[in-house]
Amino acid sequence: MLVLFKTGYKRRESSHSVKHSKNIEMSEGEKQLGDPGNGAVAAGGGRSWLWNKDLAAIPMEKRTWGTYNYAALWVAMSVNIPTYMLASGMIAGGMNWKQAIFTVFLGNVLVMVPMLLNAHAGAQYGIPFPVFARSSFGVLGANVPAILRALVACGWFGIQTWIGGEAINMLLAAVIQGWNHPWLCFFLFWLLNVAVILRGIDTIRFLQGLTAPALLLLGLAMIGWAYVKAGGFGPMLSAPSKFSTFGEFFKFFVPSLNGVVAFWATVALNIPDFTRYAKGQREQMLGQALGLPTTMTLYAFIGVAVTSATVILFGQAIWDPVVVMSRLGNPIAVVIAMIALLAATLNVNVAANVVSPANDFSNLYPRKISFKMGGLITCVVGGLLFQPWKLLANYGTYIFGWLGGYSSFLGPIAGVMIADYYLVRKRIILAEDLYERGGFYEFTGGVNWRAIGALAAGIFVALIGLFVSALAGLYHYAWFVGFAVSFFVYLAIMPRPKEC
Repeated sequence: MLVLFKTGYKRRESSHSVKHSKNIEMSEGEKQLGDPGNGAVAAGGGRSWLWNKDLAAIPMEKRTWGTYNYAALWVAMSVNIPTYMLASGMIAGGMNWKQAIFTVFLGNVLVMVPMLLNAHAGAQYGIPFPVFARSSFGVLGANVPAILRALVACGWFGIQTWIGGEAINMLLAAVIQGWNHPWLCFFLFWLLNVAVILRGIDTIRFLQGLTAPALLLLGLAMIGWAYVKAGGFGPMLSAPSKFSTFGEFFKFFVPSLNGVVAFWATVALNIPDFTRYAKGQREQMLGQALGLPTTMTLYAFIGVAVTSATVILFGQAIWDPVVVMSRLGNPIAVVIAMIALLAATLNVNVAANVVSPANDFSNLYPRKISFKMGGLITCVVGGLLFQPWKLLANYGTYIFGWLGGYSSFLGPIAGVMIADYYLVRKRIILAEDLYERGGFYEFTGGVNWRAIGALAAGIFVALIGLFVSALAGLYHYAWFVGFAVSFFVYLAIMPRPKEC
């Protein structure tokens, strides 16, 4: 069997390994919390300051999300304006429609790998991302990846809130002559997000189940409009690539692919925040496999086709769909389109950009910071401290600056966590120790400095291309480079479980 151990921790954990690999009788407290499944006992921890009800493991009887819920979640999160802009930005940058669609599809297939790998722990033990991170970074060290992830989510929250505010502004402009108050609309949409957060996680499930089918219809309506106005797919998709050689194309393709992977690198880390509600591994894996690559590719095609049509209709590539829809000409059509966009943006903003940082901020001080409080912190940081209008200034800043920049931090985090869970821990986690000081994941003062060192190494190598021109290619592959470096450095310096 496996004997779990760590440097600096005195007692051997073979008894815990047995406890978590076999179905044995649970204590009364453990029975009250429920068994996450496969013999893994839910975290006790009620007396520890590292525990609160939002971070606690979800009991098996309360895990109700099935295949449809996960497929619908990805449909609702994928069908949004940043997805559209990701693909349309590639057209604006010089790709033809086939090159852009291939880049989006390949990137989403690649990011599915770390996403499904990290999703396993959430479904297995019922724990959220910041608690899962404690198994590799330590009960206190987990705050490092959690806050890095949270800050990225805050940036996305600001971007989505600005886009939602734009949609409200355009909607009101369609019915009120002379209306143009983007900052007021930004604040109104910010308040709407706060209202959803205060209602809790069940509201998110309700929103994604309700809006997913309608949002696909909106996308099809957009492409139908472009088809009619531009005179068919022939003219829409006839624009050639602006790259005359493969070398020119590859120079643009690499950072674009990295941007596609980075687009969902955030959720690839915090996916346990959602899979902790799964009925089983099959449901979450199948739902995600059906929902993510297919929906992202479909909506990317819509972005590519409509952006290509704008060249014919307006004489320039308009990559912002809010601007495109504001030019529909029919006020009723504009209002309907903007309402649908608002629903899409609200849903993805709360689901993708609030759930994770809310849990991450709660992880800083679980006894005082609840999920709702963490969500409000996200709203304040993302809505007031970030400047999303600058991130959306042009496709280059959006894809290469924003997406490429933060991938330098998220790739290394994924590398450490996946190496630890699958190759060091062998998927065995002592769930109750994740909520205890002085337990198995105490390491040195609550921090696994080996994980922090591996994380720092990955970030350093991924970012060095920004400062050394000869190594610029490392930054273009930032997520992949950071992941690989942290993965192998962690395996090289972290002790492994011994077999006996």
